[in-house]
Order: sequence, then structure tokens, then C-alpha cells
Amino acid sequence: MKAFYIGGSPCSGKSTIAELISKKYGFDYFKLDDKLFSYMEEAAKNNKPRCKAYFSMTPDQIWTRKPKEQLIDEVDIYREIFDYAINDIKTTCAPVLIAEGAGFLPELVKKTDVNKSSYVCIVPTRDFQFKKYCEREWVNYILEGCTDKQAAFNNWMERDAMFALYAAETAEKMGYKTFWTDGMNNPTEMLKIVEKVFEL
Repeated sequence: MKAFYIGGSPCSGKSTIAELISKKYGFDYFKLDDKLFSYMEEAAKNNKPRCKAYFSMTPDQIWTRKPKEQLIDEVDIYREIFDYAINDIKTTCAPVLIAEGAGFLPELVKKTDVNKSSYVCIVPTRDFQFKKYCEREWVNYILEGCTDKQAAFNNWMERDAMFALYAAETAEKMGYKTFWTDGMNNPTEMLKIVEKVFEL
């Protein structure tokens, strides 16, 4: 089974590109976000510390912390659930698969011997990230229960801006291609860029 990976930061267009590749080439599409919560639950049951702690936290405890602390937790959660995702990918019956999600951290993917033509990191500029998040209907749902939703949202945006930088810098260290997007490239243009990296 052959797998291609699109990692990077949320709200960068990763899902759109993965869907386009899946439809164009007939690849199975593995969307990590669809399975993230169940992986976190499994990790918590297996006493993975970050995931276990998450389920005991209130919305305010999650979102009112300093963005740097949130970033550390986010990265650690992705590390704790990574093996569950990889095991599911390895056991799929699909001959070729496109996997997408922020949890596919460059350093974790590198450890599974994914080569340079099978992984790409896509991250949004700060302004584009903020713009796209403001368009998401589920933002209020995520922040439900926070006493100050605006402050929580600001922390969230700062955390994800830091995550984008972390993902980009790590991808470059691992030798993977990284693309920053400000929304000026349309999906067709971004698709061509990723197809070139994947040698499709």
C-alpha cells in the first residue's frame, strides 16, 4: 500500500487539496480530524498523559492558558495518537491512500520512513488563518463553555500561528517541502504544486 501525506497547520487548505487528489486519482482519503477524538479517547484509556488530562479539563482550562502551553499540549497529543493513525493506515485495503491532518507532524512521519516525494507541509499565513477560522461555523461550538469566548479565540489563533511556524520549521529540517499560503493561490494552483511534489 502506498500513502501520501499532507501535514501542516489547520485552515491552510489541506483538506481541499486532499479531496481533489482523491477524486482525480481515485485514492482513498484518510482524514485524521474525523478520527482524532476517538484516537484521543483510546489514548486516554491507555493512560497517555496528555490525552488523559484533556478529558478532565474545562473549556476555560483548555483555552485560557498561555498559547505556548497550548502548543506544547497540542504537539504532545498528536504524538500520543500518531501510532493509532498509522496502524489504521497500514491495515487499509486501499492500494493508494492520501492522508491529511495537522497531526501528521513532520518528525513523526519521518520516523516511518516516508520519503520526500510522499509528504508535503502546507501552512497558512497569520492573516489568512484568522480569516478562514472566522468563516468556520464550528468555532463557537469548540469554544462553548468559555467565559470569555473572544479571549479564548485569540489564544487559539496565537497557538495555531505558533503551530504553523513549528510545523514549517520542522518540515524543512526533515527535508520535506513546505508551502505557505495566503489564500491567493486557488485550489487548482495548489493542487498542481502538491502533484509536483508527489510526482503524480
